[in-house]
Amino acid sequence: MYKALTRDVTDSRLDHGFFILGGAAAVWLAFLLVGESFHLGWGQIWFSVVFWAFLAYLLLPRLHRILTTIYVPGYFIGRARTSDGLLGDPVNVALLGAEPQIHAIMQSAGWTMADDVTFASSRRIVSSTIFRRSYSEAPVSPLYLFDRQQDFAYQQEVDNTPGKRHHVRFWRCPEGWLLPGGHKVDWLAAGTYDRSVGFSLFTLQITHKIEQNTDVERDHIVSTVSAAEPAVSVQVIEDFSTGYHTRNGGGDSISTDGDLPIVDARSVPVPATQPARRTDSRDRRPAPTMMGAALVVARAIAALVLAITLMTSGGVIDGVTFDDGSGDPQTTTAAIALVAGVVLVFGLGEVFLAWRIFLGSNGARVIAMALSSFSILVQAIDYSTGTANLTLEAGLSGLASDILVLLALSSQRARVYAKRQRVPAVPPSVLNRRVAS
Repeated sequence: MYKALTRDVTDSRLDHGFFILGGAAAVWLAFLLVGESFHLGWGQIWFSVVFWAFLAYLLLPRLHRILTTIYVPGYFIGRARTSDGLLGDPVNVALLGAEPQIHAIMQSAGWTMADDVTFASSRRIVSSTIFRRSYSEAPVSPLYLFDRQQDFAYQQEVDNTPGKRHHVRFWRCPEGWLLPGGHKVDWLAAGTYDRSVGFSLFTLQITHKIEQNTDVERDHIVSTVSAAEPAVSVQVIEDFSTGYHTRNGGGDSISTDGDLPIVDARSVPVPATQPARRTDSRDRRPAPTMMGAALVVARAIAALVLAITLMTSGGVIDGVTFDDGSGDPQTTTAAIALVAGVVLVFGLGEVFLAWRIFLGSNGARVIAMALSSFSILVQAIDYSTGTANLTLEAGLSGLASDILVLLALSSQRARVYAKRQRVPAVPPSVLNRRVAS
């Protein structure tokens, strides 16, 4: 017990260290990129796009995440949080019932389950929004409650375009958890209406802009479910939270009267086709984990190419001759073979490391972050002493790769996935007893 607690504390401290180092390294990379922009001429156009993407999707989110750990409360206050730690949409619906009953009432009410956020679904929603094509299962961005993203989400598309839609995210409440005031609920949900697409006020990311009065969407969710399922009953906790007017994580104004409806779906019959296994968002492989694994693979490929080049070029790379200083050709050849062998082993090790990261190994994630951190610190020392000059032509791409690995694998989503505790399948007999009760 003591060893497990000590290991958890050590892992937490390591994660905090890597997280902060990633933020500091991102700031340094931004400084280097700005310096390089003055030498690009006409290339500043594409460079500006790259810099905006780096700023909006990497640097600003990491800085927000570091700052919000200081001033955002770590307990339930009726608001979801963005992956950057900013306060997001209001939690405005609570539910009672097993997961199959929640799926049953939403589908009966004409709602469509949203796809998970993947590279394919993200690419599809971008093209659907630009060309105004229907995508009724378009994914919603992750919001966090109970330190994990939504377990699933439902939506209703408007005008056959994902730019406008009703949508609601669902989180399973922890075992034994009670709402402030002592109310027992099984699920919490946050519903809002997307009215358009625009830029986030806080991170400059492209995102959906929501309707200010979130109570309208809350009432729409409750009314559609109640109309479709006569077995559903609704109890409203008036003034559950103080009515307020503020902004969500994208900078959109939101207002609510603070009422919280509790939708009771425990009497809803469950179709036999509903799966018995419980959905848990922590079991879904997040994009940062896949990105981190891909970047480690790219690093491995670079090492393997270098090893092959050393073995086939006779020690001459880009006009520079490898020389161990002995003056003996045989000794030099042996030294080249030794270096190539070490690089080859390192490259193969990186391939294995990437595969373990992809599978969700926390140990592999920590090792990859440690290797990137060591490389970043060495390059920082060389840069500060004038030993190395980091430019787009030399060194900067390698540094950027290491920083991207650190940012991806130290993110909350990658950390939660690597440290997840899988939710066991619920036997059908147990599920039926729960539904009957």
